[in-house]
Amino acid sequence: MRCVVLDDYQGVALANADWSGLDVTVLRDHLPDPAAELAEAECVVIMRERTPFTADLFAQLPRLKLLITSGMRNAAIDLDAALGHGVTVCGTGSAKTPPTELTWALILGLARHLAVENAAFHAGGRWQSTVGVDLAGRTLGLLGFGHLGTAVARVGKAFGMDVVAWSQNLTAERVEAEGVRLASGLHDLLAQSDFASIHLVLSDRTRGLVDAAALACLKPTSFLVNTSRAAIVDGPALLETLREKRIAGAGLDVFEVEPLPLTDELRTLPNVLATPHLGYVTEANYRTYFTEAVEDIHAFVRGEPIREL
Repeated sequence: MRCVVLDDYQGVALANADWSGLDVTVLRDHLPDPAAELAEAECVVIMRERTPFTADLFAQLPRLKLLITSGMRNAAIDLDAALGHGVTVCGTGSAKTPPTELTWALILGLARHLAVENAAFHAGGRWQSTVGVDLAGRTLGLLGFGHLGTAVARVGKAFGMDVVAWSQNLTAERVEAEGVRLASGLHDLLAQSDFASIHLVLSDRTRGLVDAAALACLKPTSFLVNTSRAAIVDGPALLETLREKRIAGAGLDVFEVEPLPLTDELRTLPNVLATPHLGYVTEANYRTYFTEAVEDIHAFVRGEPIREL
């Protein structure tokens, strides 16, 4: 099979699995319109939701037989269109430990103004120009309390933070087992939070959940952190909130358009600490993703596809 690996930004796909015996082309740069590059591909391996596979794209790829995504969920794939074009879609596992490090990197970076101080250090600027925010005694609000949210809560407790959580089906019994309080609703959660961190799956009911009214509940001294999905937050409302400095700042790892255009206003705001969707970009995850992608290809060739979506 002719296989193409898309969006291998770091150029590590081939080093993280044994691709021997396969005809593989790796593309490192993101292609907004990949149809021409994929015209001869029978198998495409994609990384999470970096390249959407829409009905229109499937229609342009008559040779495509197998599409593999890292992870077992990808909202950017039109599964009905895949089925209609006879394309098998398979996923992979992920690392067993939740990737909480990026969430905490952003929280700590915001609290201690690391970007500002690091830039001054390297540029020969003023020695100390900021005053850090104490975490102990502050309230960490978690929007979502699944596998990731629970792990983030445990770290927050270790820092001496008061942790409160909310999601649409969350129960008091569930959070109290972790020494966490249950907020009465989204607005109540945000009103209490000094640091609000989002850990929800994007779905029809969570898309745009954190809207202008919700953002208005945050205090002027509060920080919002999103390492989940950009569309959970109303983008224009967040931009206006940050532009007008209604909150202290935001830590963002996810964006509506990725890579984020160079002209996007978020890049100009000093109260934004951002990373280019690095939450799941770890050695363990990448080894799992690409090793199991190769397994998926061999299983498909044998006529026994595995991990179908």
